[in-house]
Amino acid sequence: MQVYRHLDPKVFLSRAESFLIRAEAENNVMLSIGGSSRMFGEDCYFATVEDAGEIVACAMRTPPYKAIITRGEPKALECLVDDIVTKYETLPAVLGPEPAVRHFAELWSARVGTPARLGMRQRLFETREVQPLPSRPAGTLRLAEEADLPIITLWVEAFIDEAHVSDPYDPHQVARERVDRRSVFVWEDGRPVSMAAWAGRTARGVRINFVYTPPQYRRCGYASACVADLTQRLLNEGRAFCCLFTDQTNPTSNSIYQRIGYRPVCDMSDFILKAG
Repeated sequence: MQVYRHLDPKVFLSRAESFLIRAEAENNVMLSIGGSSRMFGEDCYFATVEDAGEIVACAMRTPPYKAIITRGEPKALECLVDDIVTKYETLPAVLGPEPAVRHFAELWSARVGTPARLGMRQRLFETREVQPLPSRPAGTLRLAEEADLPIITLWVEAFIDEAHVSDPYDPHQVARERVDRRSVFVWEDGRPVSMAAWAGRTARGVRINFVYTPPQYRRCGYASACVADLTQRLLNEGRAFCCLFTDQTNPTSNSIYQRIGYRPVCDMSDFILKAG
């Protein structure tokens, strides 16, 4: 097996897309990186592990964010660790499907001598058809506007805090980009009471994220309606499926999404790879 590094995401995807598309929802983040508006410098990492000309695993990292890996056999993961450690002396974290990500974290920990500890245990869900809600709250879904920027910023900050997001996001920058990109929506019931956004468009799918309802508006059905209507909107626009990640320790969100038609695809985990 051999690791091949690629200079930029488009070169990487031209080589890796046929491998990644076999599990399109699972590899959503990698598949969508080519359409990102971010600038990628020499510090970034895009790699394929190949065996007799066939791709058997992939990895990427865009500092300061965590590394992301695909599924792969133990030998392929060993090759990735051997190569990534020559690029980065340390990694903040790694995200990937179980059990591959756990094995990668253990290999990395043994190689560099820092502990690997489990961060968020996530579950990936996918739907191709929205199920009708048994009851709907008052209000409607609408695209977030410039006037909503202050409240979207506060909600993004609260979401990052409650979800224990390990990557270093600037809430104002995230909110600004989502409003400008027209990718964040609010549920309005006299006032904005919930939000959901989309990201990561791939050939057939798209990912729902930043689902948040302030505590005072919870248990009213706003989040369910917000996600259901945004999902239907994206499917109506031609997406074959929508996917989203949930925190496995949050039974409320897991049950909400399943009631509107989302079904589990696989489990994924964050492993923190730095001391402290």
